[in-house]
Amino acid sequence: MSYSAPALGGLLALALLSACQTPKPAAPVKSAAVPASPLPAEAPLIWKNEAYALYADRVEQGPHVGRAVSRTELTSNYQSPANAYQAPRITFKFSLNGADNEMAPGRDHSIVALPRAGSTALETPVLTFGQQFVDKTEVPANTYLAPNTPLTIRLDMRPVLAAFKKQGYFTTYAGEKLYAQDFKGVFVAGNTAPLSWDFANLAGKQELELKDPDGNGIYEVMLVLNQPKAAKSTAGRWQQTLNTADFPQYRSDYPLTDALYNLALEEARRAVEPDSTFRTGQEWAGVWTRDISYSIILAQATLQPKVAMNSLLRKVSANGRIIQDTGTGGAYPCSTDRMIWAVAAWEIYLVTGDEDWLRKVYPIIKNSLDDDRQNAYDAQSGLVRGESSFLDWREQTYPRWMQPVDIYQSENLGTNAVHFQANVVLSEMAGQLGDTTTAGQYWRLAKTIRTGINTHLWQPEKGYYGQYLYGRNFLSLSPKAEALGEALSVLYDVARSARATSVIARTPVTAYGIPCVYPQIPGIPPYHNNAVWPFVQSLWGLAAAKVANEQAFLESMAAVYRPAALFLTNKENFVAQNGDFAGTQINSSNMLWSLSGSLGLVYKGLFGMNFEPTQLVFRPFVPKALQGTRTLTNFHYRKAVLDIELTGYGNRIDSMTLDGSPVTDNAIPASLTGHHQVRIALVNSVPEPTYVVTHAENAFAPETPAVHYAAGRLSWAPVAGASAYQVLRNGRFAARTTETSVAVTPAAYAEYQLVAVDGQGLESFASEPLVVAARPAQLVQLETRAPKSGKPYKGFSGAGFVEISKTANTRLTIPVTVAEAGLYALDFRYANGNGPLNTDNKCALRTLRLGRQPLGTVVLPQRGVAEWSNWGFTNSVLVQLPKGQHTLTLSFEPTNENMNGEVNQAMLDYLRVTRVE
Repeated sequence: MSYSAPALGGLLALALLSACQTPKPAAPVKSAAVPASPLPAEAPLIWKNEAYALYADRVEQGPHVGRAVSRTELTSNYQSPANAYQAPRITFKFSLNGADNEMAPGRDHSIVALPRAGSTALETPVLTFGQQFVDKTEVPANTYLAPNTPLTIRLDMRPVLAAFKKQGYFTTYAGEKLYAQDFKGVFVAGNTAPLSWDFANLAGKQELELKDPDGNGIYEVMLVLNQPKAAKSTAGRWQQTLNTADFPQYRSDYPLTDALYNLALEEARRAVEPDSTFRTGQEWAGVWTRDISYSIILAQATLQPKVAMNSLLRKVSANGRIIQDTGTGGAYPCSTDRMIWAVAAWEIYLVTGDEDWLRKVYPIIKNSLDDDRQNAYDAQSGLVRGESSFLDWREQTYPRWMQPVDIYQSENLGTNAVHFQANVVLSEMAGQLGDTTTAGQYWRLAKTIRTGINTHLWQPEKGYYGQYLYGRNFLSLSPKAEALGEALSVLYDVARSARATSVIARTPVTAYGIPCVYPQIPGIPPYHNNAVWPFVQSLWGLAAAKVANEQAFLESMAAVYRPAALFLTNKENFVAQNGDFAGTQINSSNMLWSLSGSLGLVYKGLFGMNFEPTQLVFRPFVPKALQGTRTLTNFHYRKAVLDIELTGYGNRIDSMTLDGSPVTDNAIPASLTGHHQVRIALVNSVPEPTYVVTHAENAFAPETPAVHYAAGRLSWAPVAGASAYQVLRNGRFAARTTETSVAVTPAAYAEYQLVAVDGQGLESFASEPLVVAARPAQLVQLETRAPKSGKPYKGFSGAGFVEISKTANTRLTIPVTVAEAGLYALDFRYANGNGPLNTDNKCALRTLRLGRQPLGTVVLPQRGVAEWSNWGFTNSVLVQLPKGQHTLTLSFEPTNENMNGEVNQAMLDYLRVTRVE
């Protein structure tokens, strides 16, 4: 389907999107005509689709209206539909210690939460851990889950407890051992609030923990489903109460955009803490590296440069490195997008021209990039390893089988665009400081990353980049679109000329905006999955303006203005399926990067401000639907104050004057001082050619398959909605079938994966790599190479295990003999109980060398709080080894500091040596 921006004119009939019904996944957004609005004919329609309409003075979405009463007052009657028409069939599964370990993905329990005749109590039968229960009750048509429905869930844990007693551990469906001493509790996850599929945070939700009050092995929990929340309706009115006269003042012919600008200004002022640092959001205290950095890039370097400086310096470690916020597996280097800090620091310099600031941040950026180059840069692909920038909730954007170490090994579009630009920035800084040698070095690194992105992530058949490379020893490309990465690739010139144009024109966009990823992951509630984030939408809009895609730029502005006008605040996110703020897992008002995105669309979009070391260049872009006169007064640029008037529409400047005198190159020199008048007149022409936008329904990909091997065949259970399956061998296409098994020829070593494909051609994630090898790997027991630890942990092999920390066994020497030359994967079986899977900062890391030659970084992420008997494998380091004996060393080196600084610890069981080619 395609939406188009209508021409200016009187009010048109608005398509109605029912606000009291949540559409089913992948279903079209239904619309119906409603009577013409009674509003005055002089309020022109700017843009609309079948979901909502943007007018000069209001937003309309079905019966909901957000209106600008004046340029400093807004009203809204928005009411969230989050509790209406919820299906009564509840799907759920149990969890030991908060992990997804009861049944294979796609196998869940279900219960129909409707009262039975003659009974008021609603409870499940006594279910047994690991044995699927499916309620066969038919749900009558037009029957929905009642608000405040109580449900008691009961679970027989006696088989698990008996295993603990008999052998000291319980073996999960995946063959993993959970030791009795590590058992902390049993929880329930599911699809209906308060249940969620957020396994990463499940162990911290006491209300979802089952208890055994009678001590008989039958655990239970009582939940209240579909509880209306007080926050489901927003404030009905916003009126400016804070003085923002010292900020740039914006005025146009469009009262709604002016009021939303003033709302963003007031919230920007509220986002400053008493210590003069940024608060991330109303519900998010503290300074977060990526949040403040994207906010500074979008607008805050211009609006509040001193606060921006203070906030960035708050995110510098004692050893002068940029801090990677707590995150997956214990943060760095599972996550590596901290380098967006460098881009923000450079933006502050471009705006202020502060040479002291430049000299202060330069060594911080250089030291951080130098560490990353050793710990995260992949010399083979030219790409950077680590989690997707800002998409830091594992299940929301990765297949469930991926552990933090798998995420470390992945190579993501957005994070690589960040590292490309960080290297460009360091090169530019070195040039400004007169260090041409360093400038050249980091420009070459930047070009290597750009080449890697365009070689390995570009999808010519789709016209945009893939999400990331992922797998184990052999990586393949996830074809999902990743909105932030696509936008940054255009903004930072990773994608150039025709390729940049194609990214904006062909990346799928849904009715409420561009979702973080496309298509969505089934069974995962909205947050990053099935959600639109306004700061990403704003960056997408700026990318659209850069390539002169008027329709995409205008739609992006509408997608940012709609939620702010209806919710009367700049929320962090909203559901892609229905545009609602209340349906996502976590949300907040007064979000710094959302409000900064709204401001950035004015400064960098409409007015087209591009800050350079020696000048401020104007490249304005005004969609025809927003034509007219607009002013931006009291705009501070270095030592000058500018009052800017912009008239007309289009992106070609007809004339530009400074205090009445013509300006060459559409630029204001950085040396300008004092108060000045800038006037820009546009040619009043639509950019040629007029580019398209790819509109799509908010589709969901098939579920990720689970594959098994036996007797020369791969087999799997049918995947709902799949019409075919693709078999991957060592990350490459090997076969396509419509059956649920396929014969494979045994080889020395192969990793097999399966991708389910539906009738629309949408692909699931690839299944977890399944190794089929003719010979076993060689295991080197490390307690034979270093003193055995005396700690009382279970589950190791051999005679014991070795502790490594910043003081214990900081260098291990490991002799290895291989019988034949080849490509070998080297990894370690380890335990790290210093933190949970999803947060904290105690990921351990070491450097692996062959003699003096560095082979790579070994990453040992956290595996669970105090779960020291929970063993897994590190990332593999691939190395060509000739036949014979070799001496490896695993050592703690200065670049191996993590974000904690003190705890950098793990237990090592053995080294695994696997010949893969």
